[in-house]
Amino acid sequence: MNSRSDGYPFIPMLVPAIVATLGGCESQPTATGAVPVQIEDSAGVRIVEYAGKPDIEAPFRFLAEPRYRHGTNPSDYAFQRMSAGRLLPDGSAVVADAFATEVIVLTADGTTYDLLAGPGEGPGDVSYVNAIFAIGRDSIWVSDPFGDRLTLFARGSVARTVDIRRADGLGADGIGSSGHLLMSTSSFISGFEVEWLPGHMARFDMETGAVDTVASYDHVSRVPQGLRWDPIGALGSVAVAAGQFVYARSDKPEVIWRRPDGTVTQIVRWQAEAVPLTEALLEGIEAGMREGNQMANPGASVAEINQMTADNMSTYRARVGGAMPLFSRLFGDTEGRVWLPSWHPGTAREGAAAYTVISADGEWLGTVEAPPRLRILDVAGGLVLGAQLDDMDVESVAVYELDGS
Repeated sequence: MNSRSDGYPFIPMLVPAIVATLGGCESQPTATGAVPVQIEDSAGVRIVEYAGKPDIEAPFRFLAEPRYRHGTNPSDYAFQRMSAGRLLPDGSAVVADAFATEVIVLTADGTTYDLLAGPGEGPGDVSYVNAIFAIGRDSIWVSDPFGDRLTLFARGSVARTVDIRRADGLGADGIGSSGHLLMSTSSFISGFEVEWLPGHMARFDMETGAVDTVASYDHVSRVPQGLRWDPIGALGSVAVAAGQFVYARSDKPEVIWRRPDGTVTQIVRWQAEAVPLTEALLEGIEAGMREGNQMANPGASVAEINQMTADNMSTYRARVGGAMPLFSRLFGDTEGRVWLPSWHPGTAREGAAAYTVISADGEWLGTVEAPPRLRILDVAGGLVLGAQLDDMDVESVAVYELDGS
């Protein structure tokens, strides 16, 4: 079984507006940067199609230094591996540590923390947290698939638990505009022969426990013959932005928006050419592979870890010359924008170097460079919550402001 890996105002001076009041199959040509764009309304679906890939910077940027870091001082919480995080409206943050099996709450200035949940099977305990969702000003849903439940915490206390056993094989992506929990396929069995293994989007009724499958999509591409896994294999990823599903395939320059009931509302397309994997791009990733194998196999000997790492690197080298993904797993922010992380071989723990950002109405906002070794957990209210590695590969929470937001 394999598992899934793993408010900014519009600034018209930088990016021409894409505004159209359209009916039927009418279209409106315009431009973003130097790239023509065609906007069309076809049977209620907004289609935004770029004739190329706009080469523009986003109208916001990360400040050079974070607002705060937490995890670097003796009195701080000692993070091991963050699995999920969410910013609350007051600037505080909720972060889950997978290895410690704990959920903590950081104050808005990052100076102090409180333990919200720890390991166990009782109310308020957690097994493995893969997602956190903010509800209102002081409430959060915590998704615990190993514990088969969602837990609602309000003002630091357990308010409710929801059994999610009926949603087996699905992972929580966000809360829909309908109030449902929006979910998608979270695992797959390797060895399939079809070109693409399908995945499913579903909405989960947290009152009745009913699961309603609303759409299917391309989930995982077939592994080339002779390989156990494909390090540059294309994947389909699902996220939630502004209460809607958003979906993209990493080898296809296209993002699709769907309502919670599965209805397609918008499609954005652009032109992009995949870049081949080279030996030069593999330089420096072996150490990260070794560390990842050590973390995933704590009881393995040095010789076993070395063999695993050698096997991983040989698989990468077998794919040199193959087309790399156009981007990594997308995610949405509180403004409904979609973020497409740049893809690079190696461990996802390092985070992406840059992100392409598309607005909720399909406008290409541009590219924003990220601080080094920052793995983004959430973007909300002009802030970015992330897990950042230092020179010793120690993970800490970092909260950055976005200038221009």
